[in-house]
Order: sequence, then C-alpha cells, then structure tokens
Amino acid sequence: MQTDGSTARPPRSPRAANPTLLYARPGIVVTAERFTVGRSSWPVAELTQLWTTRGPHDRLALRAVAVSAALIGAVGVLLGFTGGLQRLTAAAYLTLGAVGLLPLGLVLIGNRWRPPAYELWGRYRGAEVLLFSSDDERQFGQVTRALRRAREGVRLGGWEDPVASATLWRPTR
Repeated sequence: MQTDGSTARPPRSPRAANPTLLYARPGIVVTAERFTVGRSSWPVAELTQLWTTRGPHDRLALRAVAVSAALIGAVGVLLGFTGGLQRLTAAAYLTLGAVGLLPLGLVLIGNRWRPPAYELWGRYRGAEVLLFSSDDERQFGQVTRALRRAREGVRLGGWEDPVASATLWRPTR
C-alpha cells in the first residue's frame, strides 16, 4: 500500500465500472452490453431477430394421453367385434362416452399442472439459439422486455442521457 496518496490501480472507465443493469436475478443478468443466463453469455449487440414461442408439451402428459386413448380405442374395437355394443344399456353408453373424453381431460390437466415452457429464441452470429426458457410467465416477460430494451439501447446509440450529453444551443448575437 502506498502512503503518498496515489492509488496502486489505474482508474476504471465509467462504462466498465457501472454497466446499465436492466434485470438481475440468480442466474440471469441483462445489462446494456450483455445477456447472461447461467454459464451462457451473449453480447447484446450481436443478438438479432428475437422471437418467443412455447416449448414442447411435457413427455409424461403426452404418454398418458396416448396410452389412455389407445386403451379406450382397443376396448371400443373389442366391444364392436364381439357384438357387445348391441347388448349395452343407455347408462353403459353414457359411461363409455365419459371414458372416451378421458384423454381430453388428461390433456387439459397436463397443460395446467405442467405447462409448456416459454422460450426466447434469437439469432447469434447467423445461427438460431435458444437464449432463455422458463415456466414462469412473469419472469419470462421481464427478461424478454429487459433484453428488448437493451437491444433498443444498442440500436439507438447507448444509454447516456441525451440532454446531459448534448451541447447547449446559444443564439449568435
């Protein structure tokens, strides 16, 4: 440590010391220059063509729907070939109709309990890249808005206050 009042380190530039922070949560940081999710990080200036979509449905829910539909179809075919459909009562037909709606109910329940993830895609150096994915709609919206604001800042030339950085106009006398 020096005692004459000078600093040992060179001063940092104000831009590197204090980047404009637009969103920060554990594992997700959006600044005016970078977008970081986990261990992946991209410069905002190199991200283009952002779009959002929903991810695939949950595999377990899809399998449950497929299995139940196949079993119900097999029971229907078996009853049709054995002649059992002619001997059924009206209550049995209503029960078969209700059971036939079971796959639809499973689809609705599966989408409610395990909805498809929200995905943010973009182009990075010419390749399509999945930038961010989340089950939480609110968090997804906040991250997406922050990244779009960061891209607007890059496109418009930075985050400096235009009034403070402009030279004052004075009339000539």
